[in-house]
Amino acid sequence: MSETSQSIQLAVVGAGPGGYAAAFLAADLGMKVALIDMEPNPGGVCLYKGCIPSKALLHVAALINESKHAANWGIEFGAPKIDVDKLRTWKSNVVKKMTGGLGQLSKARSVQYVQGRASVVDPKTLRIEKNGNEAVRLSVDHIVLATGSRPAGIPGLSGSRFLDSTSALELPYIPKTMLVVGGGYIGLELGTVYAALGTQVSVVEMLNGILPGADRDLVMPLAKRLGTMFSKIVVNTKVASATETKDGVHIRFEGAEAPAEEQTYEAVLVSVGRKPNSDFPGLDKTRVQRDGRGFIQVDGQRRTAEPSIFAIGDVAGEPMLAHKASHEGRTAVEA
Repeated sequence: MSETSQSIQLAVVGAGPGGYAAAFLAADLGMKVALIDMEPNPGGVCLYKGCIPSKALLHVAALINESKHAANWGIEFGAPKIDVDKLRTWKSNVVKKMTGGLGQLSKARSVQYVQGRASVVDPKTLRIEKNGNEAVRLSVDHIVLATGSRPAGIPGLSGSRFLDSTSALELPYIPKTMLVVGGGYIGLELGTVYAALGTQVSVVEMLNGILPGADRDLVMPLAKRLGTMFSKIVVNTKVASATETKDGVHIRFEGAEAPAEEQTYEAVLVSVGRKPNSDFPGLDKTRVQRDGRGFIQVDGQRRTAEPSIFAIGDVAGEPMLAHKASHEGRTAVEA
């Protein structure tokens, strides 16, 4: 494998809303910046596998639902004919257009975009593997870790009929029935999409209401509306066991409001939160510390226990939101 060396002022690892916001500001302030990510353009989970494809599909769901309500206004449409392949292509083109735009912004700001997998050599050196046969060694003044998060799983809930938020957004098929495990915003958004496309969606939440942590007065009207869209919403209940067979996934529930009999679903969407991508190669060679949940510990300026390394966004703590990551990216760069 061939290897080249460069020296720069700032390396940002992870090109999501936090990473590219940090890189763009640093470049605007006159720094020599490298932005590193596995994807061909900036965007991160938000643009590639999260907010943007989700909102694109929610737009489709809203259009379908509104066409149904139009009969109340004296305007009637026939039942929608859904071309899943065409819908998937349209969604992918939305993502491609937005991430491509960020790629152009990177070039316009003279940000060096490096597609590859980064690892820490020491607190001021990174190694990026590109295309399997080429590597770049970067000597840096500072590093900003913006490596984001990934879907959390549940032991025992895995198999060909199980989806997470990433695979569900790919629209592999439209199942007749689906169980959404977890009543947070990600599961409810995707449940809404699949319900509009014709799936009978059920939701199970182990706490006493959907959207835990949100204002109950705001949740009430949403819960009422979702109750008309979904087949069932069950709270104070968890999945006790899941068995996948050729005819579906057989689920047994337990809890105060659990169905007494075993239920069968064609697909199961596991949406129980996300966990930080803090298992970064070589991080053990630094003084960076993680808490009990895996989040990288930072101060108010987003600096870790290693003075040259900062961490922002999902990897540095909740809430895992794009605008929070962007703000932290700017804070780190200014520091």
